[in-house]
Amino acid sequence: MNLAMAQQTYIVESRELLRDMESALLRLEKAPRDPEAITAIFRAAHTIKGSSGAFNFDAIVEFTHAMESLLEQIRSGRTPIDGGLIALLLGCGDHVSSLLDCLAADDRKTAFERIRETGEGLLAGLSAYLGSEGVPQKVEQPAPAAAVEQIGGPTVASDGWHISLRFGRNVLRNGLDPLSFIRYLGSLGKITEVTTLFDAMPEAADMDPESCYLGMELNFTGAVAKETIADVFEYLRDDCAIRILPPHSRISDYIDLINTLPEDKARLGELLVKSGALTHRELEDGLRVQRETDAGRKIGEILVGQGAVQNELVDAALEKQDLIKKSKAIESSFVRVRADKLDELITLVGELVIASAGTALAARGTADAETIEAASTTGRMVEEVRDRALKLRMVPIGETFTRFSRLARDLGRELGKDIELELTGTETELDKSMVEKIADPLMHLVRNAIDHGIESAELRKERGKPAAGRLHLHAYHDSGSIVVEVSDDGGGLDRKKIIARALERGLLPAGQTPSDEEVQRLIMQPGFSTAKTVSNISGRGVGMDVVKRNVESLRGTLSIDSAEGKGTTMAMRLPLTLAIIEGFLVGVDRYSYVVPLEMVVECLELSTEDRARVSESGYINLRGEVLPLLRLRDVFEVTGDSGKRENIVVVNYGGQRAGFVVDALLGEFQTVIKPLGRLFERLSGISGSTILANGEVALILDAPALVQRAVAAESNQGFSKAESGAALIAASKD
Repeated sequence: MNLAMAQQTYIVESRELLRDMESALLRLEKAPRDPEAITAIFRAAHTIKGSSGAFNFDAIVEFTHAMESLLEQIRSGRTPIDGGLIALLLGCGDHVSSLLDCLAADDRKTAFERIRETGEGLLAGLSAYLGSEGVPQKVEQPAPAAAVEQIGGPTVASDGWHISLRFGRNVLRNGLDPLSFIRYLGSLGKITEVTTLFDAMPEAADMDPESCYLGMELNFTGAVAKETIADVFEYLRDDCAIRILPPHSRISDYIDLINTLPEDKARLGELLVKSGALTHRELEDGLRVQRETDAGRKIGEILVGQGAVQNELVDAALEKQDLIKKSKAIESSFVRVRADKLDELITLVGELVIASAGTALAARGTADAETIEAASTTGRMVEEVRDRALKLRMVPIGETFTRFSRLARDLGRELGKDIELELTGTETELDKSMVEKIADPLMHLVRNAIDHGIESAELRKERGKPAAGRLHLHAYHDSGSIVVEVSDDGGGLDRKKIIARALERGLLPAGQTPSDEEVQRLIMQPGFSTAKTVSNISGRGVGMDVVKRNVESLRGTLSIDSAEGKGTTMAMRLPLTLAIIEGFLVGVDRYSYVVPLEMVVECLELSTEDRARVSESGYINLRGEVLPLLRLRDVFEVTGDSGKRENIVVVNYGGQRAGFVVDALLGEFQTVIKPLGRLFERLSGISGSTILANGEVALILDAPALVQRAVAAESNQGFSKAESGAALIAASKD
């Protein structure tokens, strides 16, 4: 394994652990006695420390060790949990994240120096909780030999630990350095003796240079617990044989160790005596006791026979071991894949979809039944591959939502507001690339809701509301799109204040009374803000216009539903993926357009009687409901007369319906979205392009924008046509 790649994996996994730690700390703030949250925080800090030790990142090891010491006191109940402690630990998590950033910096020394003072301040805070000396309390040594002898037989005189290691063959292949674990162990105490064994080394002709054949016998002194030493070798447990004997262990334990190791028994005994782990007399006494004991007995039978352990306890231990094996089997079923490799796969699948469509078209041209059937079978398999490939990139939105728990907490405290964050629909999935792109607009919406939407505690009490403001993030699927809502129970949009600021800036003519929709559009104007003063949170007017622009760049829409005094809901409606969609192909004259299939409700023929009336009114009566129409021939300024027959494609988006009038219905089509060039990327009514089976280019309609145009026209608000139709025609010819 490449060391740089292993380090990158370590950084990614450490950041995931930090996010888990942050979520657990926020839960712990609301439920200080939650044992699961405490355990999760301790586990995250401990794992980061162990991983950092394996890579010799001493700065992270030392800092997380201090964190772990405090977390151990919390876990044991010696340190009570309060708001100050939670804030300190959250700051410690941020500092560990900064230390990880330093590892990726070109100049690590300079990067570490910039955050040194922050780290020292946090360590001082940890020391205040740990005690007057600012260091964790020493772990008490095991009971003296006399006490141990009473409950387990004679013990050795040595007051040090003995550790036996037999490294697995794949340790080096897995990118692990055996010596790094020994160095980390040395940082916890003192290694007094090391004996390296090469007994497992094969002949030179049979030796694999990538395999590890090392064995070690170590003596170690240090005021640590056995669990701490075992955790040093946590990443070796699956591949290595590790045995740890504490100070004053029973002589019989050393004899058992000698018997279980693969090397020569007499030689091992001499090594243990030479290293000082036990004396000659202790070794002879142990061997004598062993000869007097039936060599065929198993350890478990001896314990059960003596009544030291019950059969039920043995069964429980075996059951726990099975659970551990199953857990490891589940973990091994996951594979971490680079995002760019998935992107390459999706691109290839897109080309495969186009090639499959071309094959189907060619097969139909042959009029050969077997060829058509083979092309049809291939097409079905390609569809299956496409669906499976797209699902690989689908991730739940919950991880993005949980990032805002910290933002809501910190921002609420800064503004003096108590915020209750509620997350629903966290299991809703969307494309990974989409998740990354909605994080920024979602952050602006959350900040606006907390700053502008939710009132202060005093004002909420005056209005008969709970003192704590409620912020709700919700996601769900609807008509082939994903809807992400940010709702608050604050004061809603203040029409008077918005209109006053709009008049002040000349955005509204004097004396005009704007509708609710016009008021909502005003707050999305660049530079528009109703804040009286500029702060580090708001007041610069660079929030909502950025959100609107980012959402529209993703082929989505932003809507606002507000009730004064009750709250506001801002909803982003976005496509599930930016790569491949199911499309419905329509024709206007000799040009082809694609409508996203999930938005198509039905198709119907425009009768001769309705054609003249539609050209004047712009709508038809569809089973008792008014259906606004949009003639694509007019929108894109396609010259020439329409054919004898015209059709209507009824489209639904966000609860609004409209009909697109086209010349021909060409059927379903798997559409691989190709981005438009810079010259055409801002064309109204067009979201992309695709390549047809015959090699021609078809334009993908921006159905949401066109539906809104049709609805606006039906409401006598008017709409502008798309940009130059000649430019669109030129794009399709290219």
